[in-house]
Amino acid sequence: MRSKVYTLLVLFTLSLYCSFFNLVNAEAQPVLKLATQDFPPFSYLNNADANGKVSITNVAGPAAEIIRKVCEDAGIECTLSLLPWRRAQYDMEEEGLYNGLFLIGKNKARMKYLYFSPAVLKTEYGFFVKDDNTMEYKSPSDIKDYRVAVYGPSNTSKSLEKVHNEMEQFTIDMRPDDISGFRKLSLGRVEAVYSNKDVGFAILEKQKIKNIRYAGMHRELNYYIGFSMKHTDKSIVDNFNKTFLKLHKENIIQEILSKYALEPAVTKE
Repeated sequence: MRSKVYTLLVLFTLSLYCSFFNLVNAEAQPVLKLATQDFPPFSYLNNADANGKVSITNVAGPAAEIIRKVCEDAGIECTLSLLPWRRAQYDMEEEGLYNGLFLIGKNKARMKYLYFSPAVLKTEYGFFVKDDNTMEYKSPSDIKDYRVAVYGPSNTSKSLEKVHNEMEQFTIDMRPDDISGFRKLSLGRVEAVYSNKDVGFAILEKQKIKNIRYAGMHRELNYYIGFSMKHTDKSIVDNFNKTFLKLHKENIIQEILSKYALEPAVTKE
């Protein structure tokens, strides 16, 4: 009888220990809360549920797929949300509600307050024009006297402003979103749109705009995930980045991007 009671006590104690150990592990699991914007083909909300509702955390696209895979392999609990871009930036920088943003370009201003992932994918900025415009973009002189629409303030608009600094003989039409610039171009109210090439083609397809074409690349760039220095433990970022590079070396990142017809960036080991 005593032996039976002793055995039960041992089993009960082990059960309590295991429960405590699991609880400690669960509490110790690193967490990343990342925000993005509606940015097809890179990130967008998935289809509505049976009630017609779409959750802001139901983020889809290559960026979300890559981040979830990295987090899974790194043992990081990740939640992704899609918000208006200005709100996403404010909620991260001022409120600390998010640890980071994706996908973003890298610039000197951002490097002061963000840690960066390795480059996730390669893309380009360039000019879109109406299909009856024969211009093929080679240099800033090709857009002399143009009105050029661009979404901003943004990394994209800053890039166009650098072109303007080289050659001021065109006008920048700053737009509050990507779509409105393409609508103005379609109606002939501007002569060009400066945009990410992949984003531009996604907008034209979704909006069913048929009278616009891509006139040429201005510059290539990489997109990254940015992590707030103020609100994110550097060790979590290091773990995330190390795991990303491992998956890149195993060609898993490339396989995900290829499903979306996107090109991986060259990473530095």
